[in-house]
Formats: sequence, C-alpha cells, structure tokens
Amino acid sequence: MRKNTRPALLTVLLSALVLSGCSNEEATVAPVMTPAEPSVSTELQPHQQLAREILKELVEIDTTDASGDNTAAAQAMADRLLAAGFPAEDVQVLAPAERKGNLVARYRGRNAGRKPLLLLAHIDVVAADPADWTLDPFTFVEQEGYYYGRGTTDDKDEAAIHIANLIRLKEEGFQPDRDIIVALTADEETGNHNGVKWLLEEHRELIDAEYALNEGGGGSMQDGVHISNNVQASEKVYQTFILETTNPGGHSSLPVKDNAIYDLAEAIVRIRNHAFPVSLNEVTSLFFERSAALEEGELAAAMRGVLQSPPDPSAIAFLADTPYYNSRLRTTCVATRLDAGHADNALPQRARATINCRVLPGESIAAVHNTLETVIGNDRVSVTPAAPAKPSPPSPLTDEMLGAIESITNDMWPGVPVIPTMSTGATDGLYLRIAGIPVYGVSGLFGDIDDVRAHGQNERIRIESYFEGQEFLYQLTKTLSRSDQN
Repeated sequence: MRKNTRPALLTVLLSALVLSGCSNEEATVAPVMTPAEPSVSTELQPHQQLAREILKELVEIDTTDASGDNTAAAQAMADRLLAAGFPAEDVQVLAPAERKGNLVARYRGRNAGRKPLLLLAHIDVVAADPADWTLDPFTFVEQEGYYYGRGTTDDKDEAAIHIANLIRLKEEGFQPDRDIIVALTADEETGNHNGVKWLLEEHRELIDAEYALNEGGGGSMQDGVHISNNVQASEKVYQTFILETTNPGGHSSLPVKDNAIYDLAEAIVRIRNHAFPVSLNEVTSLFFERSAALEEGELAAAMRGVLQSPPDPSAIAFLADTPYYNSRLRTTCVATRLDAGHADNALPQRARATINCRVLPGESIAAVHNTLETVIGNDRVSVTPAAPAKPSPPSPLTDEMLGAIESITNDMWPGVPVIPTMSTGATDGLYLRIAGIPVYGVSGLFGDIDDVRAHGQNERIRIESYFEGQEFLYQLTKTLSRSDQN
C-alpha cells in the first residue's frame, strides 16, 4: 500500500505545478526533498533519441522574458520540421514583437469532416539565476537518471515531445483523419505578448480546432509508484478587487475611532470569516469521487459525503481544513496586499487592500463583487475590480476524450486511475476555452510529489518519465486524430 505521508490527491496540486506552466500570478514551489534516483537504460530508440536531442536544443535556448529569444526557439523547431519534409506553407513562425515568436505547424490529414486536433505547449520559461543553481540552468545535463535544465518540466518537455512525435508520425507514414496542429507559444509565464491570445486574435484560422491538449495535468508518483494520471478540464477564474477607504485624517495625538485603517481592517476580517457556498461541477464531482477511491478513513468518507445531495456539513468542514480541497469546493477570496497611511504621526487619510479571488467556473463575477460588499457591510469601504476577469468554461468530459485517456493509461500503467481536475491557478488554455475550443491538460508525464522543481532551482525530469510521456502523447495523438475504422 502507498505510504500515506500526505493525502494522495494532494499530490495533484504539486504535479500540476510541475506541468501547468504557472503564470506570473502563481506561486513557485521549491524542491522538497531528493528521492531515490531512478535507473534508466542508456539505449534509446530513434524516436526517443530525437526527443532527447530536441529537448536539449530547447533547454539551451534562453527563452526568458527579459533576456531570452522565443523566436529563436520557435525557428529552431520549424527548421527541424522542414528538414523532416513538412511543407513550408505548413510551418510558420509568427511574432507580434521582437523575440516573441510562435511556431504553428500543421500535419495534414484526410480532413474527413473533422476539425483539427491542437497540441499546445509554451516554450518561454521563468527566469533562472545561475548563481541560485548548482548547474547552469541553460545547459542540458543528463545525470543519474534525470535531465536537468530550465524548462525540463515547464514546459519544454511537452514542446519537444510534440515536435518529435510529429516527425515520428510523418516518418511512419501515418495519415490522420483530421489535421494535427502543433502550436509552441510565447509569454505564458510572463510578458505582454501571450502567444495563444495573440494567435486567436490575429490568426484564429491557424489554430482553430475541435479541442486541444495542453499542460495543466500530468501524473503523480511517489516513491517510484504511479498514483494517478490527472486531466485538467477547467480552471478557476482569476479576479482581483481593490478595497479602499478614505478619511480626513488628522494628528495622531488626537485619535478617533473613525479611522481608515480600522475600517479596512474590519472589512478584511469579515472577508476572512466568510465562506462562499459549496458548489461542485462535473469536473470537481468526478475529482472527489475518484479521489475517494485512493484514500481511506475520514478523508475518504468526507470526499463521499460532499457528493451527497445536499452535501454533508461535517464532510464540508473536514475538507475545508485543507486549503487544497477547500479551494475545489468553493470560490475563495483572500487579502494579499496592504497600503495605508502617509506619515507616522498622522491619522491615515487612505487605506487600500488587494483581495485576490479565485472564482468557480460559471459563477458570476458580479455576484462575487456583490457578496464582498454585503459581507463588508460598510459604505465607507469601496470594492472595485482591478481589471476585467477572463472567465473560461469547463471542458466537457466526453467519452471520446476521457475514454481515450483512460484506455491508454490502463494499457501503460494498469490500475492507475485517471483523475479529472480543476486548476485553482491559471494556464493559457483559458484563452482557448474562452474562444470555444475545449482544452484538456494531460501529458502522461509523471512527477514525484516530493521533488517539485518547476520554477525552482535545478529543475529536472526523470528520464523514464520523459519517455513514458512521449509514448503516452504519441498514442493519444494517434487515437484522437483517426476514426475507429483507421
């Protein structure tokens, strides 16, 4: 039995951080511990060797926002596809600005009345200071069963796999029933030229698809054991509100109870004490249902209890004690920044707080706004959205998609469950969902839950896991791009 060092599905959060390409809004997770090194055969098949070479090439091209060149990386991948025989008209590098290039490549199918399959990965990476690493972050290193380098888990691994698999399919003479599009994009992590958003606005026809595969999911493993293969099918909506209160102020030697800081503090405490109602959707319901099968005792009972109609209050209370589970039950709002006063010896004339909300898909942003105003209950405290929200609908868990993922997962890792998840953070898949293109974060790349290094130092991926993910995505791409008769 799996060592129960933490709730098993709490691993999904850590695995998702490895593979989700957290945007610049999201937190960095540093390495927790170093697990036993995996053993890996040094003999690679040709398609694996190609995937290794491509990952090495991508890692060694700096694609950070400040100093890197996304266009160089996109062009390097385009050159590989052209060398493999892809027509020039089907391989394009498009850039909204210098160094912000995006690759869009198309593998032509029979187009039997089916919209394309889109394979998405971003090739920009977060900054990496060599002084913080024991290895050069932009040098690809193979060491004791791992590939090291910035982007090996977020998200150049998937980018390399998609290019290698596309070349492999062409070499095999595979003809899909639908076109397969690979888009490798810029500025998912940070920057002002998000590639997915720009392509949708300026070149929608190049990436329009029935659905897309992206990061955001991935597998969880611990102590060398595969625990679950996770499919991100929805994301919470990022919405920040600014609380502000003003006051005539005065001299601090003559204090009054009508104080801008006190008004703001009371408002923040009221928000802290408020719990938004529990609301499960198709994705989160299936998440708790399948998660319960991996757990035992009170946690398993609580997961089943929250699925009851109405949900068991004691089950809600139990799960709410763990932030990871609580965030999947309801909308959350939390104070993240404060700014108040203008002098040590003066009563404050202004006080401001930033409240960051992660809103459930489908829930009204206006309703959350109204709830905050009602909870605060003080006309002296204004509540203003910092910027328009970008709500994205959940992607439907269809038999075609989920069935294919489950079948391949069972073939490769018998008994490992497929767990649909809702990200509490963000990926650039939200732009596709907003545009009506369902997105599924799935890769078959398993990460150790006790060794999460995305955005951290000495980023690395298990070599075995890398090639397992390559095979999983190869099979999934073939399955989703051909008919049952093919």
